[in-house]
Amino acid sequence: MSSQPWYPPFPPSGGTQDVFFPRGGAGDLPTIVAGEGAYLVDDSGRRLLDVCSGPFLANLGQGNERVLNAMIDQGRRLTYTYSRTTRHRANARLTERLAALAGPGLERSHLTSGGSEAVEMALKLLRAHAVATGQPERHRVISLMPGYHGATLQTLAMNGDIASPALWGPLTVASEKVPAPLTFRAPSAEAAATESWAAFEATITRLGAEQVLAFVMEPIGGQASGVNVPHPSFARRVRQTCDRYGIRLVFDEVVSGFRTGRFLAAQHDPEVVPDVVVLAKGLAAGYAPLGAVLVSAALVEEVAAGPGFVVSHSYDANPMACAAGTAVLDEMVEHGLIEWAGTLGARLRAGLEELARRSPLVGDVRGRGLLLAIELVADKATSARFPGDADPGAVIRRYGLDHGLLLYSRRQNSGRYGDWLLIAPPLVIDEATCDDLVDRLGATLAAATDEVLSPGP
Repeated sequence: MSSQPWYPPFPPSGGTQDVFFPRGGAGDLPTIVAGEGAYLVDDSGRRLLDVCSGPFLANLGQGNERVLNAMIDQGRRLTYTYSRTTRHRANARLTERLAALAGPGLERSHLTSGGSEAVEMALKLLRAHAVATGQPERHRVISLMPGYHGATLQTLAMNGDIASPALWGPLTVASEKVPAPLTFRAPSAEAAATESWAAFEATITRLGAEQVLAFVMEPIGGQASGVNVPHPSFARRVRQTCDRYGIRLVFDEVVSGFRTGRFLAAQHDPEVVPDVVVLAKGLAAGYAPLGAVLVSAALVEEVAAGPGFVVSHSYDANPMACAAGTAVLDEMVEHGLIEWAGTLGARLRAGLEELARRSPLVGDVRGRGLLLAIELVADKATSARFPGDADPGAVIRRYGLDHGLLLYSRRQNSGRYGDWLLIAPPLVIDEATCDDLVDRLGATLAAATDEVLSPGP
């Protein structure tokens, strides 16, 4: 293979998606030409372990024959038909699988093309339900700061991102934000949970409980919070508060679904059953665009008994995407990959904790299953954050390429809440690959330490 890039960094016409990115950082993106399992190959022949499964979705890695064949078979039988004018069996098969895995209270699935769209669809459905049940005043949404729910206009307005309002604010309807129960640097995880829940209660009082439609949260965080795992008391108190005021609790599991050792992160605590769960990413594992809104049959019947809910997009419940999703679920269930994420995640976490003991850059290791993160610190003794003009994750990502790792780095909130790297490899990796990942990451951190900790120009 040629070691030269296959096109100039910024061609006069055409180009890949990164022509829209800031000029400072797009030039070092590798050009991927092939993939196998958990690895990608770039145009210089480097074999890169996909540490974050893309953005936390390529759960089965590259080239899964079962999924590819299911899509081909479906495409030959039926490629497309519109969900508002027809039904098809691929839709029914997928939603049946989802209901069986999600369990009681989440029997119905509204399918979409991805996570952002699914979060918006969940809000639209809840708004339609509020109107259908005589509560038209309910329209306010509360979410966490920091947090992430998507890149459509409405989900941008829900994200816990301090910079977002300046750019997108005039086009959006902002949610109310309450502080997320961040555990690192807090007196304790339980204290952080209590403070966040109290802010939630105060926000409801200020807005008027009768105005609040939904509270949207990630049960385990993603990139926005560095896989923050709240103390269990937070979700339990939030569930009780929502029940008291008739507010709907929405779990955004676009990132956490399938990765924590259970089908849903929500299933780790039977005391907290959300009203809505949103899935995407790993649901089709990168083989097709697919998201889902899971809700109870009772809620759907209340809407359908009135005006119904006929909001749709052209690709809702696309037959080929449904076939991909069903095959992905079958593959995960039959090979025990969801449980494997919990088992191997414990091994990976132990390896990361050993790295944390050796590296001056790592202040915390957290997460669950194969959804983990390392918190990067400027001073390990004080857990000091990096300055706003630094980007330690981007530096480490660059060194990772030299050590055969494709890391994902996207700094959040200019480091106000911290800096981290997510470690979320495909669920198909084995023990040897897990150990190799830890070894390579250790070498990467060691090589990057001086540059990351240097004061800069």
